[in-house]
Amino acid sequence: MSNAPLMPKATAVWLVENTSLTFDQIAEFCKLHPLEVKGIADGEVAAGIRGHDPITSGQLSRDEIGRGERDPKHQLKLLVSKVVVPEVKKARGPRYTPLSRRQDRPNAILWLVRNHPELKDAQIMRLVGTTKATLKAIRERTHWNSAALTPMDPVTLGLCSQIDLDFEVNRAAKDRPAVVEDHGQTLMPAAVTTGHREPVTTEDVFGKPSAPQPAEEEDNFDADRVFGRLKDLDFGE
Repeated sequence: MSNAPLMPKATAVWLVENTSLTFDQIAEFCKLHPLEVKGIADGEVAAGIRGHDPITSGQLSRDEIGRGERDPKHQLKLLVSKVVVPEVKKARGPRYTPLSRRQDRPNAILWLVRNHPELKDAQIMRLVGTTKATLKAIRERTHWNSAALTPMDPVTLGLCSQIDLDFEVNRAAKDRPAVVEDHGQTLMPAAVTTGHREPVTTEDVFGKPSAPQPAEEEDNFDADRVFGRLKDLDFGE
């Protein structure tokens, strides 16, 4: 319908009343069914609708109508407007939650808080359409129904789509700083472990023999020498 004129039925009424174009030509130009155009000519369709002149509105030229009247196979071409109207972007407001699903909203908030702690408050509020006060109460376990809350997936509940949830999770993951994981001691690089030369001698294979430990001196007990000294002692006899 992007190539259809403004007010298609009113334009078709004017073309039926003021031109000799065929029903097929009018139907193709106004994006209507030929039988609907025939019903307009018979007065069965669009009764009471006032015809709209496409020439004065700049949608069709008189020359184009004349070519169509002379050639029944000619297709009318809609004039392109010289004024470009910028598209107005509709501001995205808060998500509407059906009444039947609003009672499940706290359960969905609890599920998001537990399973996706990286999500910011504004992201959770966009996903399930909640308020900051309710979200804070559920985080701090001060909600009036905290004891009865059960974590439930908001996608399953119909509060948001899986595409919206994945988008918010991916955005939060990008904003989160990278965590350097400590894997502990790792294997040495191959250049270090394979950099030793091949063993050639016996010492290279089994290592150098350790120096022999000095044997402890045995105590040589000489009885004659010991008792000979006792004879030289004077015990006061």
